[in-house]
Amino acid sequence: MVIVMAPEATQDDVEAIVEVVVAAGGEAFASRGVSRTIVGLVGDVERFATLNLGAMRGVAEVVRVSTPYKLVSRENHPDRTTVTVRGVPIGPDTVTLIAGPCAVETPRQTLEAARMAKAAGATLLRGGAYKPRTSPYAFQGLGEEGLRILADVREQTGLPIVTEVVDAHDVALVASYADMLQVGTRNAQNFALLQAVGAAGKPVMLKRGMTATIEEWLMAAEYVAQRGNLDIVLCERGIRTYETATRNTLDISAVPVVQRLSHLPVIVDPSHSGGRRDLVLPLTRAAVAVGADGVIIDVHPDPGQALCDGPQALVDGDLDELAAVMRDFPPLMNRTLAGAAARALA
Repeated sequence: MVIVMAPEATQDDVEAIVEVVVAAGGEAFASRGVSRTIVGLVGDVERFATLNLGAMRGVAEVVRVSTPYKLVSRENHPDRTTVTVRGVPIGPDTVTLIAGPCAVETPRQTLEAARMAKAAGATLLRGGAYKPRTSPYAFQGLGEEGLRILADVREQTGLPIVTEVVDAHDVALVASYADMLQVGTRNAQNFALLQAVGAAGKPVMLKRGMTATIEEWLMAAEYVAQRGNLDIVLCERGIRTYETATRNTLDISAVPVVQRLSHLPVIVDPSHSGGRRDLVLPLTRAAVAVGADGVIIDVHPDPGQALCDGPQALVDGDLDELAAVMRDFPPLMNRTLAGAAARALA
């Protein structure tokens, strides 16, 4: 932490800062320039934050130079992390395709979507049993019945399950079925839920809040990590801007920015960001090219009848092109497509 003193600050003002910091167990070093003085602080930044240093006489600005997200930061963990979900890696050496229906509707629909996903190279199955929706009249998911369907499909396809949990009270139930817990954009700052999934003992996918800054996103991940779980995958799914041509605005720059700030894997959701089928494959190419550790994509055997997000779901006719992207693009980034599906496509 650095304290920038105002030009009119006196020596007594500086000494008062030093005394307060030392009394709190820290160290303070004053550097005097031509027009102003800067005081550098060494010690417990969280403790310093409680001292209200910005209100002391002569202080112009208090600047935090260390990251507030200690556990997920590369400052404290310089090597990038690989998160493994039931044997499937998500990390810097691979590109992982996660695909499936946005919502579980029927056993047949879910199985067909899973087979479509696997044919395209997916090694993890996405599917929502609980769906937080903007409208209270929209399909909210099948709940535990949907979880049972996902578990049955996992048995038939071998694809581990990634599914969303929307309430802290449901974490234990969802974790008993799921291989990875997803926290969606509407719950990205539901701190009770973040703490609950952090304590559940399962890998977590944390989507960026639709209005969240990158620091807020990483602080949300810190809530999970603080409960002893560093198996966290961050998902950029588009943010809300003034642009209406797409469902959300994909912040593709967030991928390299977050990879510089955090050791956690970062994936991209081209389906929810674009919101249109014709945009999913171009955004997938962009995600792999920018260095994303994976993508999560909606597929559906009959999007016209989908109960959730049909317009963005890929169909059978898109699978060859998706498979080609997942086969051809990762090697350009010195990566391989994760899992057994990659070997089948080779």
